[in-house]
Amino acid sequence: MSTSDLLLLQRVQQRDLVAFAQLYDNFSGALYGTVLRVLQGKKASAQEVLEVVFINIWIQAASYDPSCGRPFTWMLNIARSTAIDRLHSADMQTASANCPPDQHIDPPVTYVGQDHLVRADRVNVLQGMEPEYREIIEMAYYQGLTQQEIAVRTSISLGSVKSRTRAALSAMRALVKVLH
Repeated sequence: MSTSDLLLLQRVQQRDLVAFAQLYDNFSGALYGTVLRVLQGKKASAQEVLEVVFINIWIQAASYDPSCGRPFTWMLNIARSTAIDRLHSADMQTASANCPPDQHIDPPVTYVGQDHLVRADRVNVLQGMEPEYREIIEMAYYQGLTQQEIAVRTSISLGSVKSRTRAALSAMRALVKVLH
């Protein structure tokens, strides 16, 4: 865990606006990339969601517990959840029905573990995975589908989805270790 990230988030917990600005500068690119990918390349919506993400980080900072994970992972979960909520909201569904989706855009930065941010054009962990594992992770992580919804969409059993999810996460951990 990066000590500086932890100290920065602890300062945000104490309502330090300078620390919050630094947190934004350090992580907005990576979080924006995740939000953009979840929202399937809709840039205008992604920017709005990113603003909500940082408001949520400010509001929820006191709830961060270092024993439960790294600061980036905690913020990434907030970003992902916020983006999925937006994706599933009624007005987002209406907007996507009326507007053609933007061209798929990969995030500018990909998180690969141990507080390392790696440019997506250099390393993309998902590209190194077996297609069946990559599909499960993309559906769960970027589309916000439950394992049951993935089973229905892919026409495979729920048990197989659960097994593939575990195997995919294990493969991702292995790929991250190789990248270090």
